[in-house]
Amino acid sequence: MKMWAMSNLATCGHGGSLSLCFPENLKFSSALRTNSRVSLPFLSDACRGSWLARGRSRRMDKDHIVRMALVDERLARTKDVAKPPEILAYDLVQGALVRWSSVADRSLPDPPTAVFLHGILGSRKNWGTFAQRLAQEFPTWQFLLVDLRCHGDSASMTKRGPHTVASTALDVLKLVRQLRITPRVLVGHSFGGKVVLSMVEQAAKPLARPVRVWVLDATPGKVRPGGDGEDHPAELISFLSKLPKEVSSKRHIINALLQEGFSKDVAQWVVTNLRPTTTSSSSSLSFSWVFDLKGISEMYQSYEETNLWKVVEDVPRGVHVNFLKAERSLHRWALEDLQRIYAAEELAAEEGGGVEMHVLEDAGHWVHADNPDGLFRILSSSFQGVKT
Repeated sequence: MKMWAMSNLATCGHGGSLSLCFPENLKFSSALRTNSRVSLPFLSDACRGSWLARGRSRRMDKDHIVRMALVDERLARTKDVAKPPEILAYDLVQGALVRWSSVADRSLPDPPTAVFLHGILGSRKNWGTFAQRLAQEFPTWQFLLVDLRCHGDSASMTKRGPHTVASTALDVLKLVRQLRITPRVLVGHSFGGKVVLSMVEQAAKPLARPVRVWVLDATPGKVRPGGDGEDHPAELISFLSKLPKEVSSKRHIINALLQEGFSKDVAQWVVTNLRPTTTSSSSSLSFSWVFDLKGISEMYQSYEETNLWKVVEDVPRGVHVNFLKAERSLHRWALEDLQRIYAAEELAAEEGGGVEMHVLEDAGHWVHADNPDGLFRILSSSFQGVKT
């Protein structure tokens, strides 16, 4: 597969962008005809994050064409593709009925799109399984999963500070503009929840009307981390900053976090940010962190300081903001927060917008991992009855 792809790259004329078109009679193994993303081992690290990967139904025809396109036109035109990309790393998981690419066929209207954003120290992979499930249930939709600045594969980007909620939101707005996508649903977990609110605040376009916004286990204003004996994100970031950039074992890091007093769930989640590396001087396996911890520290500070209540209490017409509180939330929801949300709910209904409060039972802060079935049921309302 790798050799074939390398020797059969075809350039298609679409505004200077590069696209790969596999012949119609090419048959893929069952591993490539699933809902999982397609692996592209022959791409440079700078390009890999910019490739579209279609979600696929298990019932798909064996000879279905797989089409992929490099959407960063500026990067496609340059000879030096090895330099850090200027576009956020992302995956585009598409339902089986989606026949669209922002580059390969601009004549088609973009299908309904939902954007999913992770929290501090997370990555787009947090949403991978959940998005594939949504793509199966709602085959006319596509789901954009993004690595935010300083996180995951976007950590190699040359992004200037300040690293804030607002600058992070602007990054995502630029990405959807580059992809020529108008999102109808925005979903943000924790830090990502404030980012989607900031997206609404900063841009009338490229957001659709109506647009449904989901803020998962985060409030618009003051951040209230867990109390004594519970995990505190700022303390976690501080502890990680003291660890070496390269480690020999994930288990070693988990044990160090447990010994420091962090929970097992947090310890296991943190090591998902480790990637295997082999040093030139040794054949032994080691692991390195994929995030920019200094930038993330700034982002978390901004998360604590950013106040977006004005977006909620003066919701633009056509915008519906949904808050979801985890029953066993890591963050404390004050009575004041709930009262302001309920008051905003009544006001928004009068002004043509919408605010709504939800509670996800049997879930802690990591809602998509603790109770994915319950979260799926709640979010599904946003994908039903939308004209395509």
